[in-house]
Formats: sequence, C-alpha cells, structure tokens
Amino acid sequence: MVKVSIGIPIYNVGRYLRECLNSIMNQTFKDFEVIMVDDGSTDDSFMICQEYVARDNRFKLFHQENKGLAGAQETLV
Repeated sequence: MVKVSIGIPIYNVGRYLRECLNSIMNQTFKDFEVIMVDDGSTDDSFMICQEYVARDNRFKLFHQENKGLAGAQETLV
C-alpha cells in the first residue's frame, strides 16, 4: 500500500502540466501514487496525462465530462 496519494484535478492546464507532473515524478520520496482527474479538458491536458500513465505506473488517470472543480474533487474521494 502506498504511503501518499496525490490528487490532481485537471482542466485545460496543458501549458503547465508537464512542469507539475515532472516535479512530482522527480521527488526523492518514491512511495506515492498520483491520481489525475481530467475534468473534460479541451486542450492537450488529457494526452499529456496519458504520457505519464504510460511512463510511470504510479500515475493513474480518470477522465470525465466537465463537472467543475467540486465534481473533479468528488472523483478523487
């Protein structure tokens, strides 16, 4: 069982997403999982998330129609 779960709600943040996910991936603490919830992004955010899921099995991705921040956070719970 992982020690830390990191939940990231995502909506049209492709411009900043790689920087965020690389920062998490490069931490010295390695016992974590990243749960990304793409909230119906219309930019390249979903494709970027898929890259990280393919590259690192600690990254998980959920995709849903746009429900807003509260809806994305509900998916994380």
